[in-house]
Amino acid sequence: MIIGAGLLVAVGVVVAAIVIGVRRSPAPREGSAQPTVRRLIAFVLLFALVVIAAIGLAGLLSRLLDAGNPLVGDDVSGLARSLAFTLVAGPFAAVLWWVLWRRLDGEDRSSLAWGLYLATMSTVSLVVFATAVLSSAAALVRSDWQPRTLATGLVWAAVWVWHAWMSGQATRSPLRLPTAAFVLGSVFGLVIGAGGAVTALGSLLDTAITGAGTSTFAGAPWWRLPLEGLVWCAGGIAVWWWHWLHGRAVSLRGGLADVALLVSGIGGAAILTLAGAGTTVFVLLRLGFDRQASTGAGQSLAGILDPLGNALAAASIGALVWAYHRSLVPLRGDTTRLAASLVLSGIGLVSAASGLGVVVNSLLAALAEPLAGASPRALLLGGISAMIVGGPLWWLAWRPLAPVDPGSISATARRVYLILIFGISAVVALVTLLVIGYRIFEFGLGDVTGGSLLERVRAPLGLLVATGLAAGDHFAVWRHDRAVSAATPGRRHTIGRVILVTGAPPEPLRRAIAEATGASVTVWARAESDTEAADAGTGVAPAGPSAADLAAALDGVTGKRVLVVTGPGSRVTVVPLRD
Repeated sequence: MIIGAGLLVAVGVVVAAIVIGVRRSPAPREGSAQPTVRRLIAFVLLFALVVIAAIGLAGLLSRLLDAGNPLVGDDVSGLARSLAFTLVAGPFAAVLWWVLWRRLDGEDRSSLAWGLYLATMSTVSLVVFATAVLSSAAALVRSDWQPRTLATGLVWAAVWVWHAWMSGQATRSPLRLPTAAFVLGSVFGLVIGAGGAVTALGSLLDTAITGAGTSTFAGAPWWRLPLEGLVWCAGGIAVWWWHWLHGRAVSLRGGLADVALLVSGIGGAAILTLAGAGTTVFVLLRLGFDRQASTGAGQSLAGILDPLGNALAAASIGALVWAYHRSLVPLRGDTTRLAASLVLSGIGLVSAASGLGVVVNSLLAALAEPLAGASPRALLLGGISAMIVGGPLWWLAWRPLAPVDPGSISATARRVYLILIFGISAVVALVTLLVIGYRIFEFGLGDVTGGSLLERVRAPLGLLVATGLAAGDHFAVWRHDRAVSAATPGRRHTIGRVILVTGAPPEPLRRAIAEATGASVTVWARAESDTEAADAGTGVAPAGPSAADLAAALDGVTGKRVLVVTGPGSRVTVVPLRD
């Protein structure tokens, strides 16, 4: 307790110093790092104080909700900690927030520290309160009252509402990272919603397939687990809807929004779908080709069918999420469309290559002396299942026999993808070679663990074959792309990134800038479109700039970041930005 009190006093001294420094510090010199350091320390300290105060308040509220226990009881230290966190850290957090909030109508509003703080705290509070509230609701399904969890959820819900209110203030909302919380919140809602749906549907399918009337948890009724899954699914959908549709994260373009779409909506959903489909195919193959061997080895039919319900649920929910987000990809432009294809290609390649390695492993196991009770048939069917679901996805996404668009050959995403694939594959192949060499020397030196040499090296040898083929194929494609790019007259990449501000349809302008400069393009939409800004007398919107106009305006411009503003009419304004 003495140490805790000393730490709180030290925190108070720091807060007081920051408050005095914020209120009395003179205007910093231009280019000084003092404002950046001051904002960073202030917002980090505010984050820590809010977290500490929320923990203390949650502890006090949990004691009030837990009516069956006395307020103090035997846990005196816990109550003292909650009181200290609430009554010491809380006022300090309030004072520091009040001082910082008053300065957010100036330069602090455009600082990265303010935007980062609000995005981080909004996301953390959302995750904590949603998880706690949904856990409490799901526990009520099994008649389990959890006041501490509910108290945590209620306190952090208040923190989230407070920060959502700050984000909605027109004069003090952050100018940098203003939409990061909405994107991250939509991803979190999607994850827990899809997870809850898979749990609910999977348990129902398990009951239907196995014909069981109770769940596997101590004779609980069959409907309990599906109902808990529905609670999580409903909560996740509500969180996703609030951020994705109500917060209009669906309309965001570029940067974190596109990354979230590719990682969660495309990549994550594809992985979930392939995992479910692969498990389903594996179960069906076992029923057709390995049923007698499995039942003869002591495994029942119910044991073979056990993963089928969850697998079907994962494949169905994953495909639904995947199909929805796939429909949004064409609206994001050519760069996002190419990136989505590469993500799917990589996922399919990993699945197919893993399956090939397992198949080679199982075929070698059939030649070696198997261990007691081991059967290579199930291993073979597992590898075939992975190849069946991963191979077609890789083929459709990568299209190895189709001619490659010349614009895609020089795309940075394609080059990075190829380098990653053959680079990682080469590293894995080198590691497997070392493992094979170790096994060979171990066997030659007369190790007493038993087993043939083939039995020792079959697993790394299968992995070596798969990764070697993947590395060789993609290295050949990379060399071919380099040869084509070298033979094609290129353009000088004198601009790193272009920020395009326009009220016209952005996709033609984006392509024209990319073709003229080779730079990556981020689009910022005007609040008023060119159509809305039509001449009042004629009612006809002036024509936007052409590709030739953009190329002429950008000719000779260099820099890491360049601002391009179009309109009115065919006017193009180019402003190189300072690094």
